[in-house]
Amino acid sequence: MIAVQLDEKEIEKIFIEELQKRLQHIERRRTLWDMKELCRQTCMSENTIKEKFFYDKRFPKYKIGGKWYFPAADAEAFLLMWIREQNTH
Repeated sequence: MIAVQLDEKEIEKIFIEELQKRLQHIERRRTLWDMKELCRQTCMSENTIKEKFFYDKRFPKYKIGGKWYFPAADAEAFLLMWIREQNTH
């Protein structure tokens, strides 16, 4: 006969880690960000964003009506490039 013992705390830890991974994946599935989401994704205020990179011609943005929209994947790629550039200046 085989006996199996399970560590409930370890199982709970693994479950929570996997759940967080899935939630992050779902969060990234958004196609567009608005300014509020851009602020949340970058941990920057709107003023800081406008001061640091908003007016960079490479930054992807579209104004529809009175609201700015940012393609999520393109904005993320730009931000990763931009942050790397900050280390060289």
